[in-house]
Amino acid sequence: MIQLPGVIKGAVEALTRLPGVGEKTAFRMVMNMTNWKASELISVGSALASLQNLKLCRDCGMFADDSLCSICQTENRKSLKTLCVVENASDLMAIEKSGHFKGVFHILGGVLNPLLGVGPDELKMDELREKIVKREIQEIILAVNPSVEGDATCSYLKSILPETVQVERIGFGVPIGGSLEYLDPMTITKALENRKRF
Repeated sequence: MIQLPGVIKGAVEALTRLPGVGEKTAFRMVMNMTNWKASELISVGSALASLQNLKLCRDCGMFADDSLCSICQTENRKSLKTLCVVENASDLMAIEKSGHFKGVFHILGGVLNPLLGVGPDELKMDELREKIVKREIQEIILAVNPSVEGDATCSYLKSILPETVQVERIGFGVPIGGSLEYLDPMTITKALENRKRF
């Protein structure tokens, strides 16, 4: 069996760290890249290396070019006094893409998980509470994924927030175009719990 150069093995191993990329897919990618010009490889490598200089917004935790992201810089969004709490940047981008939410965000960076050592301190929940009080936030939308850990995180957040703040959780259930017969019991349970008057 042929022994591949260490450079190719190293590149394959590096790409397998990406989610959803197995060894075969990584190998195909590397084989494709062996046909690239040196300038193309340098360009891609440089773009990836520049990720180490990525800044986070000091207010919400989203990726930013400056100390504040584009959302937190928008005054009319801050004036709405509505805050949406999400687990990560991908969740924020999904909600923002819908175009429906017009307030500001806060990224937790995960959910409570005592087994993995993730508690309120790791998620900086006291800082979140201080921010809510300081900015006089009136409405909070908890857009945290439905899981045991997500439910515990939402319950904990609700318990530490001032009673004057209206706290809501996004609805979960049947997706648009979904068929009930193919849904799992938990999804149907959540759909029934989150029903509203028609």
